[in-house]
Amino acid sequence: MKENVTEKARLVATKCVDCAICVKQCRFLSMHGSPRTLATLFLKEPDSDLAFRCSLCRLCTAVCPKEIDPAHLFLAQRIQVARHPQGRHGQHRPLLSYEKRGSSRALSWYALPDGCDTIFFPGCALPGSRPQRVVDVVRQLQQEIPNLGVVLDCCTKPSHDLGRLDYFQTMFTALLAILKKRGIKKVLVACPNCFRMFKEYSQLEVETIYERLTAPGSLQSRGEVTIHDPCGVRFEGAIHTAVRRLITAAGCTVREMKHHGEKTLCCGEGGAVGYLDKELAQSWTELRRQEAGGQQVITYCAGCSHYLGRSMAASHLLDLLFEPDKTLAARVKVARSPLTYWHRFRLKKRLARILAPHRAHCRQRRRP
Repeated sequence: MKENVTEKARLVATKCVDCAICVKQCRFLSMHGSPRTLATLFLKEPDSDLAFRCSLCRLCTAVCPKEIDPAHLFLAQRIQVARHPQGRHGQHRPLLSYEKRGSSRALSWYALPDGCDTIFFPGCALPGSRPQRVVDVVRQLQQEIPNLGVVLDCCTKPSHDLGRLDYFQTMFTALLAILKKRGIKKVLVACPNCFRMFKEYSQLEVETIYERLTAPGSLQSRGEVTIHDPCGVRFEGAIHTAVRRLITAAGCTVREMKHHGEKTLCCGEGGAVGYLDKELAQSWTELRRQEAGGQQVITYCAGCSHYLGRSMAASHLLDLLFEPDKTLAARVKVARSPLTYWHRFRLKKRLARILAPHRAHCRQRRRP
């Protein structure tokens, strides 16, 4: 990753024409100024931590007529600030503690059968909140990929987005070393954020499970829902299409919100903004609630489902696929912390029984 903040700031300051298109779309920019204004500020104040108020959702990039990517500048600024002890925010400790547990010996697990070249990487939130959905996905994928491997670990995206680049690179490189040593060539992910990390940093083939799964046929109409596309896969049209195919196959009609697909909105959790500015983060959630218009929201990110679910009816796509009636009736049980950690620990034993006939070689993560 290139980290030259000065270079990126000069590029944005030069190319941005202050057309205000992104400013009108983004709560952060409307409060603190255009990309050009912020780039100029970062050149004058290299230690400014204002970039930590940006959700890094890249909506600004999606609407920019000059094809500028201000989020790259904001991430580079975070990296620069995070490398100074005084630039670290104590408010982020709970998030970093959650991330650290995900790669611990207690919760990490690598089950790689003989001849395995493809793994399912469910991420952190899904195994904790919906362990049965992980089992459901594994069983369906095994029908197509008998020697499927399963890896429970954390991609350390929180550290990545908080600018802790050295830690992220150390942890993610160690994860990749295990996979490459065992000859893994393809990673199937459930989490849009994991998709982004593997796509940008792994050099492995990466695909979401939504492009692989099949929905149970439904002869009855289950009504209308709307979709929240997570901003981590904003520019991944194939994923958007696959998700809509599954929802339609499950018997639901889709009504699109004003902002969807490439121009989707952040759920409010992005960039860990809520740890520093809760009101700003919640303003994104409120916009989503208004656009949903009282309809049930289906998303394919466990984090988005949890965050949006505080303000509206929001469900995970996997719940809709495997328990459609309960999902649409809002009767699916979703675990919350601290029970989520217990679920992640027990899930290893459940999966070990499922993979046992395939002679899976199992191990935990060792801290690098």
